[in-house]
Amino acid sequence: MERESVAAAPGICFLTDFWQEKYIEEYIRFGGSKIKFVTGRPGSGKSYFLNLMTEIAAKSGYRTVNFSARDIWLNDFKDIYFEILRQCDLMECLRGCCRRVVAGMGYDYREIPENLTFMDYLARENMSDALTRREIRTQLKELFLDNPLLDNNFALACSMLTGSLLGYPILEEQNKALLLGWLGGDRTVKLPQLRALGLSPSRITKYNARHMLRSLCEVVHLGGYAGLFVAVDDLEILISRSSLEPLHYTKMKREDTYESLRQLIDDIDSLRHIMFVFAFDRGLMDDENCGLKSYQALWMRIQTEIVGERFNRFADIVDLDAMAAQEYTPEVLLEISETLSHSLRSRSLSELTLEQAGELLSQSRLGSVGIPRLVYNAMMGGNDDESES
Repeated sequence: MERESVAAAPGICFLTDFWQEKYIEEYIRFGGSKIKFVTGRPGSGKSYFLNLMTEIAAKSGYRTVNFSARDIWLNDFKDIYFEILRQCDLMECLRGCCRRVVAGMGYDYREIPENLTFMDYLARENMSDALTRREIRTQLKELFLDNPLLDNNFALACSMLTGSLLGYPILEEQNKALLLGWLGGDRTVKLPQLRALGLSPSRITKYNARHMLRSLCEVVHLGGYAGLFVAVDDLEILISRSSLEPLHYTKMKREDTYESLRQLIDDIDSLRHIMFVFAFDRGLMDDENCGLKSYQALWMRIQTEIVGERFNRFADIVDLDAMAAQEYTPEVLLEISETLSHSLRSRSLSELTLEQAGELLSQSRLGSVGIPRLVYNAMMGGNDDESES
């Protein structure tokens, strides 16, 4: 989805800089995988944090995915996989794989005109002989079909789609649409049509979607990207009782979602070059009957950390309120005020005084909303007509 550029606000850099250094630039880039949960009161800056980390990941060479649980069902993991696949732009990743093939054959892809395929370029240079064609097939086989991290059918589909971009082996547009339709979950695609292409596929379901996601992660990496960063916001919709919500979770769907998350946590070590971040209001943790604690199989996997006096930046459950209590001072709140004034210059906002900032810090210990929202409300004269900071 399209996102506006997000400027890093004071205070939050305490966490974003750390994640960028330890996860984005190191652990995930070098083959690791991680799941993080971000929580806090309404207005604590969760959505802002997700958008900022998504932008940081994109600038660091990652393919990024960012969506809300209000838009995508989470109870069936295949729906999550399809949304990740859609936002990843598989064909763009395969263009990166083309560049890898071209380089593997000793050519510089930058020398190939944009209006020519690699095969057209070779033909123009009188180098499209049988030996060269066999080498292209060999490169594709080594890249996809011999890769143990790829599902066999996923690998074969990517090999044929990459060949279509290279100009060899030739793939008809109708067959290209079939392959992309199957990968994207198009129910109108008939499996016998795919078998005619050499695949032995089955429908992508919640049972094999994580395995397909592992293949997608590998193709993203083969395409020249550092990895895949997936941000999912608004998980508190799982316990919402409002009839105005676009998606309504029954008890069964909610527990299916918790089980899906539990399985993802258990399988995360089988994935490479991927980071998930899920964000939700504190109510999802505090609600004993419907929240995370109601599904013990999941809760046992995400609450095993020792709680100390200092905020732990390595924690898998990140409490933005706890971070704010440790890191935010009246001076930081003044910087946040100044940043808001510059970023929302079309609004008539009044910047805080040092005294007001101190009062907001005191108020935040008892209030039901987070510090960023309190700062914004104070600058707006107490009006709360905006979405989360």
